[in-house]
Amino acid sequence: MSVSMVTMLKDGQQYLDTWPVRKELFAHFPDCRVVSATRFSIKAMPPAAILACALLLQNMGISYIPQTIAIGAFFLSLPLQGLLWLGHRSNQQLPPALKQWYQEIHGKMRAQGCNVAAIKSKPRYRELAALLKTAFSDLDRVFTQQWFR
Repeated sequence: MSVSMVTMLKDGQQYLDTWPVRKELFAHFPDCRVVSATRFSIKAMPPAAILACALLLQNMGISYIPQTIAIGAFFLSLPLQGLLWLGHRSNQQLPPALKQWYQEIHGKMRAQGCNVAAIKSKPRYRELAALLKTAFSDLDRVFTQQWFR
């Protein structure tokens, strides 16, 4: 299945907004680190690109325009790389161990009376992110800590 780059960027942005960045999840999922780094790069890389380009042109002169463009493009591409990774990750199916864990959490949340989406037969990381976001926002601390010790 081929997905366009624009679709991957949109999926990455949605996954970035959905994934709960919680200290309990950092040890289990690399997604937390990528989400944090991508959020930082979205804020920091455009000013860093401008600063790097301005300093390079000021110190080296106009003859270094190609290098300046390359450095600026590199800095500006970092947030896009994070969004592409997140978009790709959001569309991946969960491995068997995580699929079972997803089903357990979904069942427990239904038993607690949470309003969750219907369980998927082949869940992806985006469904896991939505479920975890609901768990951390709707359930109390005691319930969520039993899953993330």
